[in-house]
Parts: sequence; C-alpha cells; structure tokens
Amino acid sequence: MAKILIVDDAAFMRMMIKDILSKNGYEVVGEAENGAVAVNKYAEVKPDLVLMDITMPEKDGIQALKEIRANDGNAKVIMCSAMGQQAMVIEAIQSGAKDFIVKPFQADRVIEAVKKVVG
Repeated sequence: MAKILIVDDAAFMRMMIKDILSKNGYEVVGEAENGAVAVNKYAEVKPDLVLMDITMPEKDGIQALKEIRANDGNAKVIMCSAMGQQAMVIEAIQSGAKDFIVKPFQADRVIEAVKKVVG
C-alpha cells in the first residue's frame, strides 16, 4: 500500500484528498500546510508519493518540489493546480513532477494519477 503525503494550505482540500485516497486503499502518512513544512515532513515520513498544491504561502509547491527532489532524486510528486496555471505546471514538470491534477478535483482523476505513478 502506497504511503502518501498531502500538501495544501487549505485544510478542507487536504481532507477531501485524504478521503478520496483512503477510500481507494491508500495510506495518508502526513499532511503539510505549506512547502516549508512539506520538505521537513517528507524527510520525516518518507512517503511513496506527495500530492502537492502549487500555490501556497511561505514556500510554494514548485520550490518545495525542487528541494524534495534535491534531497531524494527518486521522490515522486504529483502537483495540484488551479485552472490557468499552465506556466507553473510546465515548470513543475520540468522540475521533476510526475503528473498534475487540476482543481476542482475529480476523484477518479486523482486515483488515475496516483495509480499511474505508484500503482
């Protein structure tokens, strides 16, 4: 069972994603409300996958993605973005993100992305 870290500054978003993942047999091993917390949390819980929001206070998802990938070249990260963040999505993919999902989330799209990356 894949262990997943959820990173989003909105608590209700984390709850929603957690719900989708749990119902599909994935284990949520941690949550973070910004990129700075995410980098530390990643090192602590060593998840198989990170679902990371792009736009967050303190440290955005792209910066956190780069740091996590610098510390662990095998890190698997799926970025979450709002509509109209194409430039950031491209930067995220270039920085090593495996996939991205667009808000508002469709449960099946979330699971499809997760399955593609961690099975």
